[in-house]
Amino acid sequence: MDNTVKVFSGTKSTYLAEKICKNLGLELGKLEITYFSDGEFEVCYTESVRNCDVYLVQSTFPNSDNLMELLLMVDAAKRASAHSVNVVVPYFGWARQDRKSKPRVSIAAKLVANLLSVAGASRVMTMDLHADQEQGFFEIPVDHLFSSSIMVPYIESLKLKDLVIASPDMGGAKRAGSYAKYFDCPVVVGHKTRACANVISSMYLIGDVKDKDVVIVDDMVDTAGTITKAADLIKSQGARSVRAVASHCIMSGPADERVENSALEEMVFTDSIPYRGHCSKVKQLTCADLFAETIRRELANESISDQYLL
Repeated sequence: MDNTVKVFSGTKSTYLAEKICKNLGLELGKLEITYFSDGEFEVCYTESVRNCDVYLVQSTFPNSDNLMELLLMVDAAKRASAHSVNVVVPYFGWARQDRKSKPRVSIAAKLVANLLSVAGASRVMTMDLHADQEQGFFEIPVDHLFSSSIMVPYIESLKLKDLVIASPDMGGAKRAGSYAKYFDCPVVVGHKTRACANVISSMYLIGDVKDKDVVIVDDMVDTAGTITKAADLIKSQGARSVRAVASHCIMSGPADERVENSALEEMVFTDSIPYRGHCSKVKQLTCADLFAETIRRELANESISDQYLL
């Protein structure tokens, strides 16, 4: 990497940016964030970025200050004459609001995509959007990576005897089907109905799991209601073991307690979001190498397609 490539991090993603920089052989860039008494803040780069390819690492998980911080970082880099402003957003928040599910609601995923473009981003690099078609919300290039390149080797290392891949709901059936095709194994799907957001009224399982080692795959776990209910249901129907892998570790509210008390043997995430909880079953695998390699290939004008396992 030459000195025209610089990587900076937002406040809450420094842990990941440092790993990416180590992989690339770079020092993490320096910036200052000044906070005012009313909660407003200002972003300032303390080193020149003129004519540099700038990479800004920041997941937009709650609270919304993380998103605003990223937007100000983009704007400041553009105004400081950076050659390109590349936004690395391992976890793209607001992505669940990708359509009008009822009258008079916002489509937040599209709004955030617009904000990044208007702020001055040249390119977006992200992982496991809630829906693949959200790439179309952007008017700039999007590198949409998948955590399967991290999770597949981990699942292979477990050497499970009778593997079955499961989706906790119908929305994840395509993702589960891709894993099942790779491993040449059966797939089962949970069908759920919701009473309201984050509250499941009923669930039943489509498929056979008796005496099988089941791995549930998902894109994110928020309150863990769906994935733990699916795990308990799978175990009650005779599965030998149940574990889960998911890209994004939101784990809010009662999630820790639910996972700890569930039939899950382990809950494996990437580190797109830092885990602040205390559940003994949670394990994180780093996605830093995936993003670092993608940045390296992008700068060398090389294809990134062979990083996709599924």
